[in-house]
Amino acid sequence: MLVADRIVRMKTVLARTGLSRSTIYRKIAEGTFPPQIRISVNGAGWRESDVDRWVADPATWRPRGPVHFDD
Repeated sequence: MLVADRIVRMKTVLARTGLSRSTIYRKIAEGTFPPQIRISVNGAGWRESDVDRWVADPATWRPRGPVHFDD
């Protein structure tokens, strides 16, 4: 049986990572922190597994899947 990945909100991400809100958004823009996923019109969160992978090894974290670059 597959277990659904929980969605965690900003407060939880701040507590788990020890980063500030502005640092999280900067790292998302740099591609060195998991991006948010939209959960409603005004809400967003992170997959808990993505945050856990980042916490386990922040220096080498990269998004899963292929990366496409524009020419």
